[in-house]
Amino acid sequence: MAYSFKILLRGRNLLSLTLLKNCTLCPRDCQVDRTRGQRGYCRQTEELVVARAALHMWEEPCLSGANGSGAVFFSGCSLGCVYCQNYNIAQGLAGKPITIARLADIFLELQRQAAHNINLVTPSHYVPQIIEALILARGKGLVIPIVYNCSGYEKIETLRLLEGYVDIYLPDCKYWSREVARKYSHAEEYFAYASAAITEMVRQTDKPVINEEGLMTRGVLVRHLTLPGYLEDSKLILKYLYETFGDKILLSIMNQYTPLPQVNRYPEINRRVTEQEYNDLVDYAIAIGIENGFIQQGDTASESFIPEFNCEGV
Repeated sequence: MAYSFKILLRGRNLLSLTLLKNCTLCPRDCQVDRTRGQRGYCRQTEELVVARAALHMWEEPCLSGANGSGAVFFSGCSLGCVYCQNYNIAQGLAGKPITIARLADIFLELQRQAAHNINLVTPSHYVPQIIEALILARGKGLVIPIVYNCSGYEKIETLRLLEGYVDIYLPDCKYWSREVARKYSHAEEYFAYASAAITEMVRQTDKPVINEEGLMTRGVLVRHLTLPGYLEDSKLILKYLYETFGDKILLSIMNQYTPLPQVNRYPEINRRVTEQEYNDLVDYAIAIGIENGFIQQGDTASESFIPEFNCEGV
């Protein structure tokens, strides 16, 4: 058993080297050599940079549970939304370089803290290194579910590398309109990639599985963050997701959009979503038949829901 494990790990190291030398892990297809310190759209080299690793209570109830989700926040992002709630880490402004072995240890430490899962936040540009860390951690006793928490801006080829390693996919589905996606994420083709990615995620995990404790152990939970002034775009997204996937996914309709200082240049979204806007979207979801999912109530649009990226647990 030990010999087979070492062979598998060695193979993955070789795969990582190949993928990062001409990086096309995300739809940006930068083709930079990250093994030589070159940086593409995500602003990261081959070096793993993590900004926080701690129990996180602010995910959907089926993920946070009573103990919390073991959230590992990675630095950098391949999408780069102008309104990003985790702006400092998305821009690579926060985080600590660590080894793959240290990442594996972090997974195990979170498991010992009784985390319900390992929650990989913005992981797309580190997929090869994460796979290596998961192999190491599983060899040392990691058994809790792995959550892949991403923007939805994914390549099918990269997702297929994760088959057998990820139990729960937690993608966003942000935009229907090409114009809106271009304006706020410089990714006009966002929906084409996100819809294909969700299809692949469902293929890998099948229908959501919720255990007797109300915790999700397998499946796909798609998030949609409502933007102020874009109710019709949101409706088109929900309609597509429901008509395409039905009960094969869970949905989370979020109203926690928080206008941070960097959106001053975009006055049309430099405000919170109104209660009326959000209620209209929820009513629409109910009207078209959506039953499996989550909504947010109360004042969730608050910077208090944005954790400090102070390298806790790293």
